[in-house]
Order: sequence, then structure tokens, then C-alpha cells
Amino acid sequence: MKKHDIVEGVIDTYEFPNKGSFHMDDRKVTVKGAVKGQKVSCRITKLKKGKADGRLLEVLEKSELEDASPVCSHFGMCGGCSYQTLSYENQLKVKEELVKGLLDGVIDGEAHPYEWQGIIASPVTKGYRNKMEYSFGDEYKDGPLALGLHKKNSTYDIVQMDDCYIVNDDLNKIVKYTVQFYKAADLPYYKKMQHTGLLRHLVIRRSATNGDLLVNLVTTTQNLEALDLDAYVKGLLELPLEGKIAGILHTENDSMADAVISDRTNLLYGTEYIYETVLGLQFKISPFSFFQTNTKSAERLYDKARSYVGDTKDAVIFDLYSGTGTIAQLLAPVAKKVIGVEIVEEAVAAARVNAKLNGLDNCEFIAGDVLKVIDEIEEKPDFIVLDPPRDGINPKALTKIINYGVNELVYISCKPTSLARDLVTLQENGYYVTKACAVDQFPGTVHVETVVLLSKGEVDSKKIRVEFSLEDMDMSEFQDGATYPQIKEYVLEHTGLKVSNLYISQIKRKCGIGVGKNYNLPKSEDSRQPQCPPEKEKAIREAFKYFGMI
Repeated sequence: MKKHDIVEGVIDTYEFPNKGSFHMDDRKVTVKGAVKGQKVSCRITKLKKGKADGRLLEVLEKSELEDASPVCSHFGMCGGCSYQTLSYENQLKVKEELVKGLLDGVIDGEAHPYEWQGIIASPVTKGYRNKMEYSFGDEYKDGPLALGLHKKNSTYDIVQMDDCYIVNDDLNKIVKYTVQFYKAADLPYYKKMQHTGLLRHLVIRRSATNGDLLVNLVTTTQNLEALDLDAYVKGLLELPLEGKIAGILHTENDSMADAVISDRTNLLYGTEYIYETVLGLQFKISPFSFFQTNTKSAERLYDKARSYVGDTKDAVIFDLYSGTGTIAQLLAPVAKKVIGVEIVEEAVAAARVNAKLNGLDNCEFIAGDVLKVIDEIEEKPDFIVLDPPRDGINPKALTKIINYGVNELVYISCKPTSLARDLVTLQENGYYVTKACAVDQFPGTVHVETVVLLSKGEVDSKKIRVEFSLEDMDMSEFQDGATYPQIKEYVLEHTGLKVSNLYISQIKRKCGIGVGKNYNLPKSEDSRQPQCPPEKEKAIREAFKYFGMI
């Protein structure tokens, strides 16, 4: 087997989130996007000892799991809903097996048996997303203006989204109108490599409670007058929609990062917010608020988490990584006090507004990094709820959380591999899993949430059984901070910036962090190397802080 060879195989193992593999020539060949049971052809892109990576070229034979026809005309082109060829029953089966397999790989079930409660299905499988972030671009180089999602495995090409099935049709109508309006105006989209152009994103939020819509057009400030916003707003308000448009906004964004960032946001029509109702509580959602994207399934997620917390009438609860305070407010009626900690200041401001809206006076929300803030809180928790971002919990923060010594805590995870990593540390420090379940919030996709209840027991590190591949699960931060791919992923997710191994190693050296011998050093003293720009250096340093490296 050589690099660039085209090989065939039947996928016999499947790993989260969407990596299938088969064996050939004493190597495990991993193919992203393949489903267990498929016969595939792939091109070898990377060779390692006993392993190889392949890029999926074609599905030669379907899997037995593929018992449905795609419902979306964009299937195969769009990088989104890759499970459309699986019935919803089989989607749930695959997700449950993946999550259960990850947990069983790190939980000592013999010493501490736990109750696996299966997977909770989403009550809606179509039109469930309450927020979509579309990008302007073209479907091919120098093609006509498009507005939609990125093509599969592409950073630049955009799929024009005319009939996306995971959103309400009101969003499809707004997308069609917007792209037609600006095609007619012949305005350029923003090209992120050249940093030229006007049109960047369209962000639409829809309340699952009453159908109200919030429309936010995101552009640069290059030739703003050409947008003709008055005419654009007039046309939007004339669309035959099922719901009503509550607000229309225009966000100016000249950031180099490929992300929706507000330099300035102007209200063009109506209000700057919509409302959602979750388990009897009201939440005011602004353009940049974080809120679970599947409202109806989120109710099931929060209800399960609330049941795991149980009776806490006289308890002080810490809701760490609290976002807009949804979980904190759902627990407040059955707690003495709830303290939420969240690093995004706007989310904290929204949480305070929502607590007042719901008449809750026993909620306190603090803006700041969990790692630092918990040292400053005078109260001690009786119970802790953890709902961290995809990357999981900073190892140093996790140590501080463990040191509180609470008898029970709930961990909600949107990335099971991060959860599995953190469970190793929790078990080594005397916690064990008593209950766990998966929750499907994203039908049609590979993503899944997990809720785990942990109880405090005696520390017995000899009984901690770890039976998973550290390399496969990207666990190397236990050995020496975070890996280069982890740092890249963190920077991209939080800033929209792409950074190279060279830039990471340069900042490592600046911070006094060891780098492999001669790694990314110039071959001679006179060699010229690109130096990491200040914006990217700042983002890399933030990643180092997150992973506890500085």
C-alpha cells in the first residue's frame, strides 16, 4: 500500500463521530464519512505504522443500516446531514452504540456498574433547527452568487440552500429572497483570503414557541451604501411566511476571522430579540445568544438533567459553563441558590435578564473563566452541573472542580470523546458513573449529546480500567498539553482563524513550552520563515490557557 493508492474495503468498525475503518495489508484504514457495513473505495492520503487514512471516493455497496432515501436535494454535496440514508431508528441505534462504546471503554463496570438509560429521540426530525448561519460565496470558482452552507470537504465552495429540510420553510424562503436580491444588485461576496468584498453571512433565528423570526445580514463595511437596506427590508416584510419577522438587523464585521463577529450591529426593523419557552420558563434570545438549536429536544435533555439532579431544596448548585443560564434557571425552583459561571459576557447578561423575566431571585451569574472564577466564589457547592464546550474541561479547572468534593455532579456533553477523556480523571479521583444516557438533538447528522450522573466513592486507581486507544481518541493532552490538531481545532472553533503547526511551535517557544527537536526550525540561520501574526498569536495563547499549558 502506498500513498495515493485507490483501495477498496468493507467498513467493519465505526468510531465517533463519523469514522469508519477496515483492515488491509496489516493496516487499519480509516475513512471519514463511511458507515459500518458499506463497501467503499478510497484514496490513501496518509500512511503510519499499522495505520492509514483514506479519503472516501465512492460507496460501492450500501450498508444494511442504509434503509432510507435522502430527503434533501443537497445530500452528498452539503457537509451537513450525512445520516440521511439511515432511517431514524437506525440513526438512533448507531449513535447509542457509539456513545455506549465510548463510555464502556473508560468506565469500570465491574467495580461500579452503572445504569445505561439508552438514547432519547428528538420529538421532531425535520425543521427542528431554530438557528442557521449561512455563508455567501459561489458554488464554483467565479460562479454566480450563492448563499448556503459549505460543500462537503470544502473551505470555500458554497452549496446554494434552497430547500434545507432541517429548518422551517420560512428560512428557505428568506435565503432564496436574499440571494436573488443581491444577485440582482451584483454585489460581491467577501473573499477571506483577499479580504475583499461585501456580503459575508446571513443568520436567521426562529422561535419554536411562536414562529417569530430574527434576520441578521452580516457584511463588511466596504461600499455599505450599495446594500440598499431599505429595499431589502421592504422585500423581506412582503414575503409570504408562516411566522412573522420580529426583527431585522445589519451587522458590520471587518474581522479577518471567518466567523460572525459584530463590530457594530444596527436594528433595521422591529426588535432585537425573540422568545422561547422551555419547560414553562421564558427565554429572551438575542442575535448572538447561545441557545440549544433544537428547542423541543433540548426540553428532553434538560428534563433528564433535572431528574439526575433530584431533590435539592436546601442545596447550593454550581452551573459551570452556564451559557445563557437555561439549566440554572430550570434548577432554581428546586434549589436554595444557583450560581452560574460563563466566560461569554453577553451570555451572562442574557442569563440575568432571563432570570428576572422568570421571577427567579436565587440565581447569580458570573462572567469569567471557570478556571479563575471558582477561586473567587465564597460559597461552596452541594451539587455541580457541568455543561462545557466541545473540547471538554480544562484539566486544571477539572482538578479544582474535583477538589470541591461534592457527593454528586451531572456532566452534559456535546462531544462524547471529550466526556470520555474527562471521565478518566474523575474516576481516578473517586467519582464513578451511576447513570448515563444519550440525547439526540441533531437528527440526520452524526452529532449527539450525552448526560452522565456521577457519585463520589472511594479512590482506588488500581480499579480504573482504560481500554481505548489514546491516539484514536486524541488523548495526548494527558502527556504534554494539547496536540497540534487540538490547538488548531480550538482556535478555528473559537476565532474562525486557521493556524499552522509552524505558528503553534513559534508561540510554544515564546511561552517556554518544549517543542520536538528541530521541529519547524529553519534549515539554516539565514532561512526566512513567516512569523505568526499578532491576531493568531493571541488566539494560540488562548488555546494554551484553555488546555492548561500556560
